[in-house]
Amino acid sequence: MFLKTFGWSLAITVLALAIALVYGGWSAVIITAILGVLEISLSFDNAVVNARILERMNPFWQKMFLTVGIIIAVFGMRVLFPLLIVGVTASLNPVEAVQLALEKGPIDEPGTYAYLLHEAHPQIAAFGGMFLLMIFLDFMFEEREILWLTWLERPLLFIGKLPMVNVVVALAVLAVAGTTAGDHQSTVLVAGIAGLVTYFLVTGLGGLFDVDDPEDDGNSFETTGEMVAEANRISAKRRVGNVAGKAAFLLFLYLEVIDASFSFDGVIGAFAITADPIIIALGLGLIGALFVRSLTVFLVRQGTLDEFEYLDHGAHWAIGALAAILLVTITTEVNEVVTGLIGVVFILAAFISSVVRNKRKAGEHEPAGDRATVAS
Repeated sequence: MFLKTFGWSLAITVLALAIALVYGGWSAVIITAILGVLEISLSFDNAVVNARILERMNPFWQKMFLTVGIIIAVFGMRVLFPLLIVGVTASLNPVEAVQLALEKGPIDEPGTYAYLLHEAHPQIAAFGGMFLLMIFLDFMFEEREILWLTWLERPLLFIGKLPMVNVVVALAVLAVAGTTAGDHQSTVLVAGIAGLVTYFLVTGLGGLFDVDDPEDDGNSFETTGEMVAEANRISAKRRVGNVAGKAAFLLFLYLEVIDASFSFDGVIGAFAITADPIIIALGLGLIGALFVRSLTVFLVRQGTLDEFEYLDHGAHWAIGALAAILLVTITTEVNEVVTGLIGVVFILAAFISSVVRNKRKAGEHEPAGDRATVAS
């Protein structure tokens, strides 16, 4: 199972490092490897959230996620997106933006590709931060049976009973972020609102269709948001990979937007390490993005999320932390290592808690005679 799932990722990693060696020598290889590790560490929570949604899709759409999805992730977000941002910021056409990128100017030199992308960070952080914040709030305010950090999650569930409380909290956070953004106040507010609008669009597109697929176990959902909520509640007893057609397409769209939001911090952080777009594409895209997708599929096929029930919670707490960090970085520099470690810590803590919970449940269901035998 491991080789079947990660085989292509390992092969592409070797190929990417070989290309980096030919392109820029051993220093390029080291930087490429660092960027790959950075992307993977930043995206553990992304993989968990993606897996919970991906397990609702049939095998065809799971393959689409690994093929078309990886093309979007590598070339769309790690190559075209930075070029688009720089082109719009500096009023450059695509050819001029590519030429500027290939000049590889340092990030602290005005007018360079890395500098222009860094200058656009407040807008990017506001957009991605608000989108991820809505994912976090919707999960925390949603009624569910299993709680992890009960001392925090139980009060949040109580608050979630208020109508539209997620929107109120998100707008309040955006207002604070905007008022503290100094010269970037207007652009941060506009970008943050755009992030909210995008979230509501991708989670509400199902309302434009009559999403009722016969392969969906008889379930019908009016909005993509409802489908995502159902995906978060799926249990090990349900059949994996049962959504197809329009419902699967909308979930696929939702997955791609989530992946894009998670990639913002990695793309921006990469330019603090190198200004070479080729090395960034190799490290973040071919190595990092592909490994994250393989990890997502591995979690689905192994049923890991159903076996370790707190992983969903840990992933969403990591998303909340990442959203907060993105919004903080509008005015304050935060080291990429801190961003990556926070996600890893939440996932690891949730995993350990799940193991402890499983052992406790096993002990509770163990027959008394067996326990007596063990004790003797």
